[in-house]
Amino acid sequence: MGGNPIMVCDAPLAKLFEKSFTTQEIHFDLDETQSILERHNPSLIISIERPGQAADGRYYNMRGVDISKHCANFDRFMSLATCPTIAIGDGGNEIGMGNIGDALTKLDIQPSTTTCDELLLADISNWAAHGLLALISVLVEKDMLSDWDNDAVLTFLSDAGSVDGVTGENTLTEDSVASSVSQQLVKDLQTLSGF
Repeated sequence: MGGNPIMVCDAPLAKLFEKSFTTQEIHFDLDETQSILERHNPSLIISIERPGQAADGRYYNMRGVDISKHCANFDRFMSLATCPTIAIGDGGNEIGMGNIGDALTKLDIQPSTTTCDELLLADISNWAAHGLLALISVLVEKDMLSDWDNDAVLTFLSDAGSVDGVTGENTLTEDSVASSVSQQLVKDLQTLSGF
């Protein structure tokens, strides 16, 4: 596609990903957003499953637990961006959910108020990311999901200490759903995309 993707994340993910991907670490105590945007001049920003600030400026997980001490501010990338922004979420607490804030007031959560240009929702955020890749596959006429191995990805993350977003356990699951379900979804998306 001609792009140069850069994963922008905080510790410990930045350290984990820098071995395999071009990575830009953001820090908890610094506001580096403008300088990072100027340095990289992105043509698109995508936020996947990234907690977004609630109305009180804090960060919460989908169960309403304050996780602010674990979250560097990525919200400003969305508000300061001069390029299109896409956000993907599933629990209401993620960046982009400000787009549907009125609908979230009926739920017993601390929703994010951060907005984006386009919001993608799914039962599991990764599934929306796979859907986006399937759409891109159609547009560029190349299967962008051809080498996706869900077990390998979950093993990589689990070995680094990640936990399932629903159970809180270090398992090879996504929001308590077996890896095989996600892998089958990828296969189905490939079929729908003509690959």
